[in-house]
Amino acid sequence: MPHRPSTPLPAPVPYSHSVSNALRALLGSCGALLLGAGISSAVANNDEVRYTDGHLHTVDFFQQGEPLSALISAMDECAVGNAMVSGIPLMKKWHEDEPKRPDTYAGDDARVYWFSATDAYLAEALQTLRPEQRRRLHPFLSGFNPTDKNAGLHLQKMAELYPGLWQGIGEVITRHDDLTALTDGEAPRANSVAMFGVYSYTARHWLPVLLHSNITSKRERNPLYAEELESALRTFPTVNFIWAHAGTSKTLHRFQGKLDFLLPTISRMLDAYPNLYIDLSWTVLSPYLLDKDGRPVPVWVALVSRHPSRFVIGSDVLGKYDKLGEKMSAFEPFLQALPAAVARQVAHSNFLALLPQRGVLPDSPVP
Repeated sequence: MPHRPSTPLPAPVPYSHSVSNALRALLGSCGALLLGAGISSAVANNDEVRYTDGHLHTVDFFQQGEPLSALISAMDECAVGNAMVSGIPLMKKWHEDEPKRPDTYAGDDARVYWFSATDAYLAEALQTLRPEQRRRLHPFLSGFNPTDKNAGLHLQKMAELYPGLWQGIGEVITRHDDLTALTDGEAPRANSVAMFGVYSYTARHWLPVLLHSNITSKRERNPLYAEELESALRTFPTVNFIWAHAGTSKTLHRFQGKLDFLLPTISRMLDAYPNLYIDLSWTVLSPYLLDKDGRPVPVWVALVSRHPSRFVIGSDVLGKYDKLGEKMSAFEPFLQALPAAVARQVAHSNFLALLPQRGVLPDSPVP
């Protein structure tokens, strides 16, 4: 059985009146997306939301993002009841020799550096919301350098500054192809001494860890880096790891296409490690969950059905929320291929089940 905190599952957030109306009205943009994706009127009209977004960033790689009130509005329009929220632990430098600021971290050759203030930005932004709005957002700590053994001190300090707020760790960015190549310092990995210190902290507080760790490099057609994650899974069996994008990335697909070894590797690891959970967001949706014609892939339907509590979905948006409904409803063809109860778990319940009953409180200093 998977290792989970022995805490009750948070109650689903009920539809507000505006949510139900948006889903019923064909003129509502997100409502039309959801209905067009095949959600039945019974789903649209019931008393619970359709989605929990398990992977969402409130800022981009320049630490810019829309107000969280805009996120709440987008969630209301698109049947998203709860969302994991985190900053981005990296900042793209605008080099003095560049006349125009790049639009992404890959926009030019300027470096990317670790940026711890992203957690404080998020904590302060949450204070602008009403309590009932804050309860729908589940903040994760991410603003630390995963190659620095001081990382645990940052977690402890943020727990002291904002006691009871944090509900998880991540997205921790370790192996990430071109992004790693642009980042100052040595390459981070899931089983570094520094990250083992972070996992020790999370184990004390039953905090889940959303971890980006590519399964391989741009050129190796085998699960080259899977052992780094497996080492962490073995060493910390009480820590729940959510593997971001199932170890894939846009760059991996650009160089290698579809990774034929991905499904058998994930299947083996799910059987071996009850503390492993899979984030299906973004680069997993296509070409794995859905084929080139947008049809559910049977072997992935079978895998998720065999492990119904081990998969979550998310939008992976970066501080802008106008595409939230589009990204979440894109999962509908796959969700509807699952048994109804399994679809409900994947779309809504699994992520919430991983959260602690309350946020982390300060404890003794980390050595």
